[in-house]
Amino acid sequence: MKAMVLAAGLGTRLRPLTNDRPKALVEIAGRSLLEITLARLRSFGVSEVIVNVHHFADMVVEYLKAKNNFGMRVEISREEVLLDTGGGVKKAAWFFTEASLSKDEPFLLHNVDVLSTIDFGLMVQAHKQSQSLATLAVQRRESSRQLLFDGHGQLCGRRAGVDRQPEIVRDAMPVEPLAFSGIHIISPAFLQNMLEEGAFSIVDTYLRLARQGAKISAFRAETYYWCDLGKPENIRQASLDSAERNLF
Repeated sequence: MKAMVLAAGLGTRLRPLTNDRPKALVEIAGRSLLEITLARLRSFGVSEVIVNVHHFADMVVEYLKAKNNFGMRVEISREEVLLDTGGGVKKAAWFFTEASLSKDEPFLLHNVDVLSTIDFGLMVQAHKQSQSLATLAVQRRESSRQLLFDGHGQLCGRRAGVDRQPEIVRDAMPVEPLAFSGIHIISPAFLQNMLEEGAFSIVDTYLRLARQGAKISAFRAETYYWCDLGKPENIRQASLDSAERNLF
């Protein structure tokens, strides 16, 4: 199985920790966020990964070289201009369409700035059973941005901000607002349906495809640990959590 690690962001919320390094190389308990993510992926059988880079890109390249890619095949997708999640995946699509890869084998997309114990194996199993184009790990928790799912766990809209009207792309009542975790399982067929160009959010593509009737499914992850590592105080909290729970 292959994976992509989204690591190109500027890490502005993590300043001053990212004043002299990319967010991928910010550390928790002496290990970089990139190392932690790659180790998690490797433990679930992922052996080939592509990492997108932009901010302090050469530092990531040299870091991986010094670590011998942590025993994995690691490719780099350089973004001279930030492409957001969707544009980043589209630029790296070649990696997932190589002749060596089964046309039906899904790949995993993972933000470098999240820490979780989510079971990727169960996610893949659920994804294959539902025959979805994409499966998103979601949780019922407070968030300024929520994805909306119907009673069958299918994406039908989103809501950004508590006072804003929801964007509904499929008729479904009632809908359940759930927070996205930054972890996706994606079928290769999805890549052929990415019509957007330039810099764009992958969620925009998910919503467009859901409007057209495609299956974009929820994987409920409330029973797992999850932490957004986008702020210095969250890094400190994750360090405490990791020591208490032996997270990695």
